[in-house]
Amino acid sequence: METVADAFKGLAATVNSRKPQVTVKQFSDACSLFSGLFGILDTSFKFAKMDYVGKLNDLAAASRSISTLEEMIDKDIEAGCVKKYGSHTRNLLKVKQGLEMIKDAATKAYNQVLFPHHQFNIQKACATGLNSLPSKSLVLLLLGEAGEYMIFFPN
Repeated sequence: METVADAFKGLAATVNSRKPQVTVKQFSDACSLFSGLFGILDTSFKFAKMDYVGKLNDLAAASRSISTLEEMIDKDIEAGCVKKYGSHTRNLLKVKQGLEMIKDAATKAYNQVLFPHHQFNIQKACATGLNSLPSKSLVLLLLGEAGEYMIFFPN
């Protein structure tokens, strides 16, 4: 079974390769590994989880007929539906926002609730796990939004 860290290391390797074409399938598969994190955050995140999973299911279905994220976005641009509810590109944006929320919430929750009660070695292990979550800048890079936008979304 692939871990979150492995999946995003694979995405990073693709982005850093000579032909940085992230497939919709590779992206949706990696993001699906986060679905379970919504469930452990709080029951109030149930709606967010359902929304995230719905949008992720759309991307997974799109991966059967659309190869790369770039191709998917280009098709939505051509169809004039990038910002329309239910478009693949809008769903991609919502998944990206969900990843950011999970990372920020998980880090804050751990630091406030468990960190003070853990011994140093467990704190270090948890920090390593939390650090394996993709940074906002990596998510932006994977989505082809690197460059000038990076200053607005620091790690």
